[in-house]
Amino acid sequence: MGLKKSDIAKFKKQLEEMKAQLSQTLKAVSDDVKSTEEPKGYSQHQADEGTDDFDQTISIEVSSKEQGILRQVERALEKIDDGTYGLCDVSGDEIPLKRLEAVPYATMTVEAQEKFEKGKM
Repeated sequence: MGLKKSDIAKFKKQLEEMKAQLSQTLKAVSDDVKSTEEPKGYSQHQADEGTDDFDQTISIEVSSKEQGILRQVERALEKIDDGTYGLCDVSGDEIPLKRLEAVPYATMTVEAQEKFEKGKM
């Protein structure tokens, strides 16, 4: 069936907004992590230091997930530019519209994604 130009334009706008938002979030997390790496004063309580370290670890884990999503968003935008958006990177099959509506940065069908995640590719 293929995607209509209006669908592709809608997804492109959505993906560009996601990219901007993720980039902004990652920059904020990066700035926050850098600011907490500054030397601490002697007056800070040990428990507070532990909480700060835990918060920093959570921030780093969240940012690494967001970086992964950002890479997927950028890949989807590349696919729009080269005219292959909506086609599975693995099988070449069309990605169902419902999947793209739920996950606009999807570059694989559900079946291919499941095989990829199980390490069968």
